[in-house]
Amino acid sequence: MDGSIRVSAKTVDDAITEAMIQLGVTSDRLEYEVIEKGSAGFLGIGMKQAVIEARRKKGAEKENDILEEIKKEVKMEEKKSFKSDFKKEVKKEIKKDTKKSQKELVNEIKDTAVKEESEKDVVTEKTEAGEKKKEKNAATETSAEKENSSSRKSSEVVEVTEETKRAVEKFLSDVFQVMGMEVQIKSEIDKDGVLCIDMSGDNMGIIIGKRGQTLDSLQYLSNRVANKQQAGYVRVKLDTENYRVRREETLRHLAKNIAHKVKRNRKPIALEPMNPYERRIIHYSLQSDPYVTTHSEGEDPYRKVVVTLKR
Repeated sequence: MDGSIRVSAKTVDDAITEAMIQLGVTSDRLEYEVIEKGSAGFLGIGMKQAVIEARRKKGAEKENDILEEIKKEVKMEEKKSFKSDFKKEVKKEIKKDTKKSQKELVNEIKDTAVKEESEKDVVTEKTEAGEKKKEKNAATETSAEKENSSSRKSSEVVEVTEETKRAVEKFLSDVFQVMGMEVQIKSEIDKDGVLCIDMSGDNMGIIIGKRGQTLDSLQYLSNRVANKQQAGYVRVKLDTENYRVRREETLRHLAKNIAHKVKRNRKPIALEPMNPYERRIIHYSLQSDPYVTTHSEGEDPYRKVVVTLKR
């Protein structure tokens, strides 16, 4: 018979069980015919096995095929789901790697920018220190420092040419453009032949910096530019929002207050480090005071004025 199998076992029940296993069906889905009931014999002699012919019931074959199809579909879906999840995980990893690489690139750019800025600062500090040492060598900061400014003006400063003036203005304009600032520049030459440049605009506090350090640095660089344009010594003075005058007034008041404390406490007082120009203001402010004297100590850029009681 089509689809039927013949199974033999010790008993009919064992044969039915074997048939169900081989056909993959339960007992209610199995049809069978007993071919041989079998017998145990006497003491095992003359034993015959039970034989049946079994088949699936007609409806069971269709159901079994459907189940097989369902199983196949489930396996296919599992494979598709696995592939989809795998692709998603791969995409996530790729995105993570991309983000990491982007972050690393940004960090590298930032690190490079920081290194470049630090190198620029080191170069600026070195050049400023060198210039300040030159000023120190040109004049000692005791009694000679107090007279240095006037003698230098009368003997070394030369007339500023228009070419030098334009070169300094262009240099400053380029600097402000790089900084992203809109600054108006006004230049004039005073009676002493000094090129005075006044700057105006928004957020000029950035140009001034802490205690005028940024303004002093720009002034130093502007002097370098000017002195490369022509022979002789050219002086350039930068100012904004009348900072130089306001700073000078502040230093004069500070000098008087410090002198008063020295007289009262009878102990010397050291001021904060200053540039040569600001130190001269302190010296000039107290040179006529009969009870105190001033001198400078240390090396630039940490050189400072010390106010002591006269003996």
